[in-house]
Amino acid sequence: MKASRLRIGMAIACALALAACGSSTVYRANGPSSPAPRVSTPKPGKTVVVNKGDTMYGIAFRNGIDVRDLASWNGIGAPYTIYPGQHLRLYPKGSTSVVTTTPSKPGAPKPATPKPVTPAPRPVPPPPAASPIAWTWPANGTILNGYVAGEPTKQGIDIGGNSGDPVRAAGDGVVVYSGAGLVGYGELIIVKHNEAWLSAYGHNRKRLVNEGQLVKAGQQIAEMGRTGAAREMVHFEIRYNGKPVDPQTYLPKR
Repeated sequence: MKASRLRIGMAIACALALAACGSSTVYRANGPSSPAPRVSTPKPGKTVVVNKGDTMYGIAFRNGIDVRDLASWNGIGAPYTIYPGQHLRLYPKGSTSVVTTTPSKPGAPKPATPKPVTPAPRPVPPPPAASPIAWTWPANGTILNGYVAGEPTKQGIDIGGNSGDPVRAAGDGVVVYSGAGLVGYGELIIVKHNEAWLSAYGHNRKRLVNEGQLVKAGQQIAEMGRTGAAREMVHFEIRYNGKPVDPQTYLPKR
């Protein structure tokens, strides 16, 4: 009887462990790997105000910060709930400090004006040469514009086409943003593939998926359009720990 109870207890423990693993985090890896290090670059002294419709993923994406760092810096836990009017720091608490001075007596020489103390930026390691995601092309058109490192308007590639052409998920994942709140991207979808990798699809005519929805590689998630663009296209980005990388490094050769 004791042995039977022990086996039942072990079975329940295993079931609970498997259930805990079945979260919205999606992985497709070739083998065991350690968690990717976060490489967000803080912006000391800078804050943003949450507007209606904003999400943590959208704000993190707009500022090139890993969403886990942004949440940690502001003491916000999963599922990263934020509210309009809320102020979010783009830097960890205590990373910027000002030296204070006591008032001086009349006629005494004025003390030197204190300067903010800012920590030296952390070195940012380059993205890996290979990705655990089995990337596929999000659209069939020709490349209109390529990725340019450090150029704010060219953090991905633009793929041309016709209005209504299918825009497909470039890998298995979960939709973490579906909206039009990020200036310059039009109707935008962001898919989280694992804790380190995101992909983004901008300028859509129509979004076909909602936040929290699981998607498969090759699944249509939008219709191509020109919202926020001069012509019909999909602006496609791949981000590693919040930082844009060249999509053509990871997409299969055509």
